[in-house]
Amino acid sequence: MSTESTSVPPPSGRARTAEQRVRRVSIAPPRRTSDRVAPQPRRTPGAPPRFGLPLIAADWLAALLSAAVLNYGRLGAVLAVQLVVCVTVLNACAGLYRPGVTLSFLDRAPALAARIAVSWCAAAAVLAALVPEHGLGFADLLGGGAVQLAVACCCRSLVHARRRAVTREQPRSALVVGTGTAARRMTALLAQHPEYGLRPVGIAAPAAQGEDTRGSGREAHSGREAHSARDARDGRDSRDTRDGRDARDGGGSRDGSGPNVTSGTSGTNAPALPVLTSTEEIHRAVIQNGVQEAVFIDSGDGADRSASLVALFHEYGCATWFVGAGPWDTPAAPGAMPQHLWGFPCRRLEPPPPRRHDSVAKRLLDVAVAAPVLLAISPVLLTCALAVRLCDGPDVLFHQERVGQNGRPFTLLKFRTLRPVDEHEAATRWNIANDLRMSAVGNFLRRTSMDELPQLWNVLRGDMSLVGPRPERPFFVANFSKTLPGYAARHRMPVGITGLAQVHGLRGDTSIEDRSRFDNHYIDHWSLWQDVCILLRTAASLVRPAGS
Repeated sequence: MSTESTSVPPPSGRARTAEQRVRRVSIAPPRRTSDRVAPQPRRTPGAPPRFGLPLIAADWLAALLSAAVLNYGRLGAVLAVQLVVCVTVLNACAGLYRPGVTLSFLDRAPALAARIAVSWCAAAAVLAALVPEHGLGFADLLGGGAVQLAVACCCRSLVHARRRAVTREQPRSALVVGTGTAARRMTALLAQHPEYGLRPVGIAAPAAQGEDTRGSGREAHSGREAHSARDARDGRDSRDTRDGRDARDGGGSRDGSGPNVTSGTSGTNAPALPVLTSTEEIHRAVIQNGVQEAVFIDSGDGADRSASLVALFHEYGCATWFVGAGPWDTPAAPGAMPQHLWGFPCRRLEPPPPRRHDSVAKRLLDVAVAAPVLLAISPVLLTCALAVRLCDGPDVLFHQERVGQNGRPFTLLKFRTLRPVDEHEAATRWNIANDLRMSAVGNFLRRTSMDELPQLWNVLRGDMSLVGPRPERPFFVANFSKTLPGYAARHRMPVGITGLAQVHGLRGDTSIEDRSRFDNHYIDHWSLWQDVCILLRTAASLVRPAGS
């Protein structure tokens, strides 16, 4: 096995301490369920449409009223249609229907005014070209634009006022991604300011690959005690310092006689939340708590780890916030003053729309190719079966449980090339390429990949596809899902006999991390033609046999 020269950890999850199971957040696996982590169906992000529809209605109402004020008769309907279409398109392109950090019509008033002016000028030009005797004068343009802007701002202010109230009453569950004091400060800030509509339910601080996470529960527990003791000590020191400074300055903030210069978001006010130190725990927390937002803060983590976590949250349909300086930090766009979380610069990123995979077309390709190929190679299958029976004895076919799409187990078929000692060896041994117990027939079948031919029957049954991520055994799926971010996400699509990773030489004892990256890239950019190309490249590679 090769997972960047690391050993496979035991399949069982790490025991959780009592202090890590806090209030609503539960990351313990449900009873009578396996330890395997399988991706859940992605939540379709519905916030932007729900957010934009009332604002679109407000802009339409403003356009209709402004056209009605001019009283142009039948031409008024033409004018109203032009204004509605033009304003909606311009505002949508400018992002004026997207969710923001703070909701206020004043922040968007200049942008609205500019686009309303452009819409009126365009409508006037169209009317002048169609009906020259009924052109719009300067007074009409100015009055109509002013009415539309006033109505739009009033309607938007009512929409934003209602949303601010709903945001306070129904905050969205969020995970804070970061470590140390910065993460605790951010959870305290979000708890103290419900106007941002984010309710932290946990802190995601996954360990880097290769780090020993088996003792992270103890470390989190002792770390929490150390932080509490340090915060208490720092609180006493800060109070003593503040009292001394207040005495020297002749005033203080507690009695209202002087300005309050102390921090308002100290870590001592942070709510008690569990620290999620593995990808498996983050998966469970997102599913069980209905997490909708992930807040990334700059705490010194590497960009690679942040990128993998962003992909994980986007896979579940969660929006991501990037707060403070870091690898995601970019120069602020003009007019970005409202984009902050209590003074911290931030940027909100919606998850990309889910890519629609044409499962019907993929299934038709599988059947159209697998059925005739299976018939054509039936003499080869019969010859292989006889050779295995004569050389290695009965039980020609090897039945093994594998994990398919969405974590669904199925029985994979192969020609038997080695008889394992027991079921445990069959389920947990990674590679048998150099096993001396393998016969000459078994060695030949593995080198030529002919032992995989019975999987064409799995394709016809619908267990697999011709092209997709290679299926793995439950033991390794459970372990790789814990240690490799993005590994569980490769089960979003049907597993296959061959795939993008395999045609790039990632077969046998090669990097699991590299395979997972290729598999997810294939899923994110899937097309039917790419499946055809991978099948052709696989057929060409058969002249260069390499065992799997």
